[in-house]
Amino acid sequence: MTVKSVCMEDEEVFSAIENERKRQEDSTELIASENFVSLAVLKAQGSVLTNKYAEGYPGKRYYGGCLNVDRVEEIARERAKELFHCRFANVQPYSGSTANMAAIRSVLNPGDKIMGMSVNGGGHLSHGYSLSFSGRDYVSQSYDVDKDTFLLDYDAILRQAREFRPKLIVCGASAYSRRIDFKAFRKIADDVGAYLMADIAHIAGLVASGEHESPIGIADIVTSTTHKTLRGPRGGLILTNDEELAKKIDKNVFPGIQGGPLEHVIAAKAVAFGEGLKKEYQDYIHQVVLNAKAMAKEFVKMGYKVLTGGTDNHLFLIDVLSSRGITGMEAQKLLESVHITANRNSIPFDTQKPYISSGIRIGTPAMTTRGFKEKEFIKIAHYIDEAIQNKDDRKALSSLDEEVVKLNHSFPLPYEEIK
Repeated sequence: MTVKSVCMEDEEVFSAIENERKRQEDSTELIASENFVSLAVLKAQGSVLTNKYAEGYPGKRYYGGCLNVDRVEEIARERAKELFHCRFANVQPYSGSTANMAAIRSVLNPGDKIMGMSVNGGGHLSHGYSLSFSGRDYVSQSYDVDKDTFLLDYDAILRQAREFRPKLIVCGASAYSRRIDFKAFRKIADDVGAYLMADIAHIAGLVASGEHESPIGIADIVTSTTHKTLRGPRGGLILTNDEELAKKIDKNVFPGIQGGPLEHVIAAKAVAFGEGLKKEYQDYIHQVVLNAKAMAKEFVKMGYKVLTGGTDNHLFLIDVLSSRGITGMEAQKLLESVHITANRNSIPFDTQKPYISSGIRIGTPAMTTRGFKEKEFIKIAHYIDEAIQNKDDRKALSSLDEEVVKLNHSFPLPYEEIK
């Protein structure tokens, strides 16, 4: 059966899918948590494994016919352990948030104290935010970045931890552009007798390739997504070197919070982990960082307020409100009109509501996958500035839109054969 004949079975749905493929092809993708998987990852996730139910773990399933999915999951686990140099890996979590839920439940009981980075400071909802399970099931308190530098102040975090006395400290971020000192967090956790969990969802690719210090062997538990910089399918991952914790984690994933694992997604994870072990992937991640540094530097040159003055990783935040008098929401919508996709983002101590925000978050993983180097990212920085400067000039925006699409078409998606 051809792709065309499948599409004819449900024209409405497949028309939307085709429109999304075209949007991706036409657009400059700058959302830091998005990437373009390889064709091999895409095929694995869209395979017949989607038909198979497999509650349990390899060799201990509650369904028959699991010989092949057992092998796939074993491959995924072994590759994850090799990629991150750890002893135990659970590849079943459906997402980063469910990975965090299972990990947290492995060391805390309801009502225990948890301390994580604030959302406005750059942390994630699942690190103790009041409306998340992590802030509802546990007594939570957030630490912030320094008000002047927007950097983590480890001495201040230590003082706060000594006063709050959490049972678990979570480190890791969704919008923090500098290196995270996992050893400093380990000292803080040891000082107050807390477990340490490192959420490396955003920097997992940097950790795997040596561009960022690894928390393996430092944190008690490490969680991650498998997309973003890892360039795999959307899903979660939990790592540890502690055998007893590994047993608890397995039980808290299944049957604790999940049912049957998504074996087609696990197959795609296995493929992505295999790609991550190759030299080409290490070169890719190195370029991701070079691109982010070059782009952030260019924005600074143009007079934009880039938080912390630059970046050490794959992303950075721009305070567009103070830089150009435009809110994050306005900037996001404006850029989308010229085929540049970014997301509005609160900045630390933001005076705007989160839905509006004062900033935008810029990431380089996706377009680096398509082949962008420093030169292209610098060009896109100027395109962004041009759009903002001409936000009320429809003719100028239309001309800019054509330039952006033309540039993107010079770096096609890796899916030509499935058009």
